[in-house]
Amino acid sequence: MAQEFTDDNFDEVVLKSDKPVLVDFWAEWCGPCRMVGPLVEEIANEYKGKFLVGKVNVDHNAAISAKYGIRNIPTILFIKNGEVVDKVVGAASKTALVEKVEAHL
Repeated sequence: MAQEFTDDNFDEVVLKSDKPVLVDFWAEWCGPCRMVGPLVEEIANEYKGKFLVGKVNVDHNAAISAKYGIRNIPTILFIKNGEVVDKVVGAASKTALVEKVEAHL
């Protein structure tokens, strides 16, 4: 299951993670986010222990969303060693997301 990342825990959980991290920026009112959400959950289950997977609700976590310049959702960032190494903006297929995950393992 994907974790919930917030303004309060992002630095500690995401930036200091010893694993690569997939961060899904989303909102409840966003249609494409609802399409991508289940895919993110599947990836979280399939890569448990190898990849940290979580979600940031942009409506409740404005600071972290602003820090990363999130203007369109869904936006998925791939973070490794505290740095953004890749990103996907808009709805994406599971195949496309898995390719990115595999590239950063």
